[in-house]
Amino acid sequence: MIKTKLTQLLGIQYPIIQGGMAWIANAKLAAAVSEAGGLGLIGAANAPADVVRGMIREAKALTSKPFGVNIMLMSPYADEIAALCVEEGVKVITTGAGNPGKYFPAWKEAGIKVIPVVPSVALARRMERAGADALVVEGTEAGGHIGEITTMCLVPQVVDAVQIPVVAAGGIADGRGFAAALMLGAQGCQVGTAFICAEESPAHEEYKKLVAQAKDTDTVVTGRANGHPVRSLKNRFTKKIVELEKEDGSFEAVENLTVGSYRKAVQEGNMQEGTFMSGQIAGLVKEVRPAKEIVEFIVGDAQDVLKNALSKGGITIE
Repeated sequence: MIKTKLTQLLGIQYPIIQGGMAWIANAKLAAAVSEAGGLGLIGAANAPADVVRGMIREAKALTSKPFGVNIMLMSPYADEIAALCVEEGVKVITTGAGNPGKYFPAWKEAGIKVIPVVPSVALARRMERAGADALVVEGTEAGGHIGEITTMCLVPQVVDAVQIPVVAAGGIADGRGFAAALMLGAQGCQVGTAFICAEESPAHEEYKKLVAQAKDTDTVVTGRANGHPVRSLKNRFTKKIVELEKEDGSFEAVENLTVGSYRKAVQEGNMQEGTFMSGQIAGLVKEVRPAKEIVEFIVGDAQDVLKNALSKGGITIE
């Protein structure tokens, strides 16, 4: 059994957080991960407050264990969802794509644990000063919107810079990655890509197939030229984006082409117009299985790795 400051902070069995992926992190998946002993997240994304309220109440009906909501701060509904989480008694909030500082007083008064996602040491320090309870530190290996620093480099630097628990994200899909994160000083990990292939995930079967069949070189980052990098699986549509960026790399041009493309991937499995966001670790995700099996595999594998790393690797210390 792996217990850390994160399990104590959140009241969960295992120090694993499911990523709050838009369109994928729904109530069913979040509840399944929480039931398995991790922390499931509902991804609010750009959904209006009434939709998020419905997902929160559905998750409550499916599990009595803690779960959280991921709020994308660029959403036009962010203010409403921030208040909604207080009304609905959400236990944990993670945030991305902005500064959640203005919401901290209300969230802290309500006893909500606040865990911002950060891509740099500077933002990590800023969030700690604002009152964050922990931090998800996401490396560029992750899927979706990314920063530029790798998980291996970023996590230990943030660990050294702050006093609150750090959760490693980006490039983790098995016990080796989880164990490595703990060795870097993290108190847990956030997993996204592996949960795309959970049986409870609403991702289209074509999406799950793409992830399960991916090789190590099958992701590409678009949007670097306009300052909005996104990692996805390679397909005809990403080739079209890359070609557009060579002609007109402006944010507006790429946005006009890609608007709605992620929804088309998740809901329709649309290979012609879909953006199939995924982390580089997709090459380690080989099959679709229940969320409970994913959680137990990562934890069990990590325990074996931590116990036997030196002996199995033929490493001795003299």
